[in-house]
Amino acid sequence: MIPWWQTSFDHGEDVAVSAAINSRHISQGTITKNFEILLADYLGVPEVIATSSGTSALTLALIASNIGPGDEVLVPNNSWIASGHAVQILGATPVFVDTEADLPIMQLSKLDRLITSATKAIMPVHMNGRSVDMAALNDFASDKGLVVIEDSSQAFGSKDVNGKFLGTLSRFGCFSLSVAKIISTGQGGFIATKDLDLANRLRKLRTHGIENTIEPKKWVMPGFNFRFTDVLAAIGIVQLRLMEQRKNHLSKVYQHYYDGLSSQSNLRIIPKKSYELGPYVDVLTPNRDALRKHLSKYGIETRPFYPELNSAPYWQARNTEILSNSKLFSNSGLYLPSGPAITESQIGEVTFAINKFVQ
Repeated sequence: MIPWWQTSFDHGEDVAVSAAINSRHISQGTITKNFEILLADYLGVPEVIATSSGTSALTLALIASNIGPGDEVLVPNNSWIASGHAVQILGATPVFVDTEADLPIMQLSKLDRLITSATKAIMPVHMNGRSVDMAALNDFASDKGLVVIEDSSQAFGSKDVNGKFLGTLSRFGCFSLSVAKIISTGQGGFIATKDLDLANRLRKLRTHGIENTIEPKKWVMPGFNFRFTDVLAAIGIVQLRLMEQRKNHLSKVYQHYYDGLSSQSNLRIIPKKSYELGPYVDVLTPNRDALRKHLSKYGIETRPFYPELNSAPYWQARNTEILSNSKLFSNSGLYLPSGPAITESQIGEVTFAINKFVQ
């Protein structure tokens, strides 16, 4: 079997975890703080706040932006469901935006006609490391008085056209550290910000509105338990050391697939620019289900694109627009086997099987 995602935890993560436990560093503490400092240094931002997941990072950013009942947040219709759930769980309403015709990222030209007096924030998602035009989006949001929260869960290490890291181009950049990411701690996430006052507020909100859990002197503000752990941070520190190696490997994975499949007319690799880095290799094909069945006979696992967010029956959303571009990606998009541990030989097997099917 060639799984759709392959990563590794064999670079000393077990030793780091054992050392954390033996030193009685288990819950959020000094190792987490060190991990936050290392992440901030990598991204070139003053503050990183580790969280229990990428979803909780989004939720925390929304809480810090005072999003609640009666508010609306613009969200792309192609995304992992957490983008919408983080909005809905606070009693706000996600308003779904179509994607670009050729890329599964938010179509900025559609935003203006979706704005109402209830709109409070925009949540662009850098799907698979692809850069939303943050300069244009920030100008639009500033003109409308809206908060921008970057969902960079799939974009750690990816940059924009000016060489700046995605997730550092707005007030909040939210990241995921779940298993199918370039670096992983199993579960977890973090928020990057340049605003020191905001960082202090986020840290309080992360722990029920207080800073000192040992001797809280008073209850300052409502919050929740979005805390990280030192055990996970110990894994993350080791994984972060592998970042450049993994970036280079994933760039080669994309190029190998491109070289092996670019001649096919019924299968198109969704393009990435040279400065964009995502964990996955994704393609569009009108014969997705038949191709998946064919590949499974070769022991090759694939993963279809996520269903459109607006297809869930439980939203309070007010959308009436036809979101035709996002429908195309949901119906025809496919993730091919990839990840930090996939080999060139395995990619060759996948491309051989795909070419055999197409022929």
